[in-house]
Amino acid sequence: MISPETAGADVASEAYPAFSTIEGDPAQGLILLCDHAENRLPAEYGTLGLPPEAFARHIAYDPGARAVTAGLARRLGAPAVFTTFSRLLIDPNRGEDDPTLIMRLSDGDIVPGNHHVDETERARRLALYHAPYHAEVERTIERSLAAGTVPALVSIHSFTPVWRGRGRPWQIGILWDADPRLARPLVEALAADPDLVVGDNEPYSGALMRDTMYRHGTRRGLAHGLVELRQDLISDDAGADHWAERLAPILADINTMPDLHEIRHHGSRAGPVEAIEAT
Repeated sequence: MISPETAGADVASEAYPAFSTIEGDPAQGLILLCDHAENRLPAEYGTLGLPPEAFARHIAYDPGARAVTAGLARRLGAPAVFTTFSRLLIDPNRGEDDPTLIMRLSDGDIVPGNHHVDETERARRLALYHAPYHAEVERTIERSLAAGTVPALVSIHSFTPVWRGRGRPWQIGILWDADPRLARPLVEALAADPDLVVGDNEPYSGALMRDTMYRHGTRRGLAHGLVELRQDLISDDAGADHWAERLAPILADINTMPDLHEIRHHGSRAGPVEAIEAT
């Protein structure tokens, strides 16, 4: 886990990379994504006016998600793509026109450095951070297709144990929209353990227009699902390793299902599916 002391520091040199990757085998059949992997900011943004402790919270990133994603990539031999910037700068899991793309107020914390973001600065953050991450996801998909495999997408996130004073009973939630191919078998496999409380589109709905799964899964007809893990369970290396070890064989088994590797368009509960722009 990244310490709050390093938050806001550009540990890269002149150019700040918007993503990092684990190469993996493009023909393996799964691509792992981590939208909220880190709590860092490019040096020019300082700390956006926030105290260091804010960067240890979920408003800055998804604690534990990066470690679980990396652990899964190692166990499965799968490619993985991670963001390298805090969601406080810009949220890669939101569409370009989403009002929560750049948060001025996040879970009670005012973000001073975002208060006066105008269209020019918004476009700059989109071009330098949001767009390059998604372009790398697209390149990773294209590499799998070129290797002869239609890939399935698995996105790893984490959620807070308590939200607005209410405890959340789920240890894990699987979010999905209209394509059941990956999500339903994953929910069923996890629910076979009587000690687990598994959220099926809990604690959030997976039908979000223009989010990462919509952009790369729904629109392209690729099987996909978003895994939400409760943060207190993956807050240290041991917890993250445990959940990577637990999820890896389940995902490996699901990955053998033939229909997972076919392009099928299921539509979206969020609205009509947008066409993919010609390039």
